[in-house]
Amino acid sequence: MFTQYRPNHGFDEYFRATDQPRASLEPLLTSLGRMGLDQLNHNHAAAGMLLKRLGATFRLNDSGSLGVERILPFDPLPRLIHADEWQRLERGLFQRLEAIDLFLADVYGEGKIMTDGVVPREDVLSSQGWRPQLQGFQPPLGRWCHISGLDLVRDGTGTWRVLEDNLRCPSGVAYFLENRRVMKRIFPSLFQGRTVQPIDNYASQLLQTLRELAPWTDTPKVVLLTPGVFNSAYFEHSYLAQQMGIQLVEGRDLVCEGGRVWMRSTSGLETVDVIYRRIDDDFLDPAVFRPDSMLGVRGLMGVFQAGRVAIANAPGTGVADDKLIYAYVPDMIRYYLAEEPIIENVPTHLCSRPEDRSYVLAHLHELVVKSVAEAGGYGMLIGPHASREEIAIFASKIEADPRNFIAQPTLELSTVPSLSEGEIYPCHVDLRPYVLRGKGNWVTPGGLTRVALRRGSLVVNSSQGGGCKDTWIVADQEAVPC
Repeated sequence: MFTQYRPNHGFDEYFRATDQPRASLEPLLTSLGRMGLDQLNHNHAAAGMLLKRLGATFRLNDSGSLGVERILPFDPLPRLIHADEWQRLERGLFQRLEAIDLFLADVYGEGKIMTDGVVPREDVLSSQGWRPQLQGFQPPLGRWCHISGLDLVRDGTGTWRVLEDNLRCPSGVAYFLENRRVMKRIFPSLFQGRTVQPIDNYASQLLQTLRELAPWTDTPKVVLLTPGVFNSAYFEHSYLAQQMGIQLVEGRDLVCEGGRVWMRSTSGLETVDVIYRRIDDDFLDPAVFRPDSMLGVRGLMGVFQAGRVAIANAPGTGVADDKLIYAYVPDMIRYYLAEEPIIENVPTHLCSRPEDRSYVLAHLHELVVKSVAEAGGYGMLIGPHASREEIAIFASKIEADPRNFIAQPTLELSTVPSLSEGEIYPCHVDLRPYVLRGKGNWVTPGGLTRVALRRGSLVVNSSQGGGCKDTWIVADQEAVPC
């Protein structure tokens, strides 16, 4: 099956530079070889049909339309990560989020990190995620980021790095869970002879984390707040609510009265203690943020700040989601924890700095430029793949608003064999583990591996033609012939 497979330059997670398979992958390659490419393609088509029946879709919102429902492209060749390597990544994720939580508490509190010049005050206060209404506020348990999805990549040497922090409403976990379900049903033979760490308990861990945010009651009422059926991630909202056994609500289903949040039901009003929100800060409360919002609940922020309802993630976390603030996280780790980062950032140039901006403008053809507040692969320039006209346009944008852009080297992301146009082809991948932080810390074994299924592409986002694949955490001793 892999005789014609030729990894690109860089780090391939199945094969070494000598085209020899990595030792831990040999059992899986043997199983795949027995299956054959024709059967693999046949089963892949069956997996797509199963995902369609399960309703595992996302909505691609095109300008001027309500968008089109699509199946998230699924690749059947799993990605394997050793358990010992995963333990190190876990420690790095917990370390990073602890520092970010301390940063959020600080900038909305005394602001010591800004006074000490570690993070410039103007970079914080100019962030689109900064919410001055939260100054002086302390969330339950002192935790701001309860559900996080940090994007990790492997560079051309195989070194793990943090590419982005997703701290407001990270998405994708439902597809991560459904990928495993589909793999176990359609490709059971690939699991034979090895133990893959299970992921089935994510929903129970999530519900426990959410309940822990309401220490004022022994029986907290938890709801999931969605913008509605036209949101691109609505499948995930309904899926998680169903898995946790909680109500899926829209803003019109909630009301604030008497200093509490209530949910309208057929039997009357029911108190709500915890809201897992899947809408952005701007739309949460029209009395505080956008007055034209039809998605939120008037008065919600007053109840939240009075400590009578918990919101996950806490409003205001978006300031740490800013891609410019991302560049300071290693310094936050050193400042708050007196430790060196376990997982390093990707080297980053801040266009708000004159010397960085001069370098970026002179090397746009070599760099990846990102808008600090955009997501989903939008607002981005990949210099080596861009035309002269596109480079000129971005140069003008940077000069007009340098605070809005960062630049990074074009990483040679690691590749994993994937089905592309019916053939096995090396496709670039990233990884989004999901970290839960209530009274304790918990991270999914693995995460959502997103894959750039367009040949030669570095963009893994589903809105830009990317797909996903199952991620297996396996012990070294499992690498024995099946």
